[in-house]
Amino acid sequence: MADPRDAKKVLAADAWRQIFNFVVSTVEVRDRVLERLKLTPGDSRVLMSLDGREGRTMRSLAEEWDCDPSTATWMVARLADRGLAERRAVARDRRVRNIALTPRGTETRRELVRTFYAPPPALIDLGRNDLRALRDATAKLPTSPRPPSPMSAPRRTA
Repeated sequence: MADPRDAKKVLAADAWRQIFNFVVSTVEVRDRVLERLKLTPGDSRVLMSLDGREGRTMRSLAEEWDCDPSTATWMVARLADRGLAERRAVARDRRVRNIALTPRGTETRRELVRTFYAPPPALIDLGRNDLRALRDATAKLPTSPRPPSPMSAPRRTA
């Protein structure tokens, strides 16, 4: 008799393969958006991690992206050079800088979110019941960063 855990793993693998293949099949849409906005995928990651109010420390960004601080600095600098992000002094510790979006960066992020989150036609073509089931199932998946898995690449140090 087959182990039910194995059957669940097979089912999860099938679901993931279908989700992954769908995301990959729609990459051209995202690439066109990035090209129109003159952004790289890394730039979009920075934009999605920042806001125009509080800002984030370079350390918190490096931790979120699981990279060394010099890589995070380089990624942020690309947006700062384009006037989309800025470094702000922190009142309680003048040595620390928070990175925040400029008004232009906030508008670019808004456009990125609007276009990235627009559902592709193939998704809209699904029936209401299928869309509800898909929405409800994917709502149970975690969306916040998780600690790196044992399979992830080791963090580089300077």
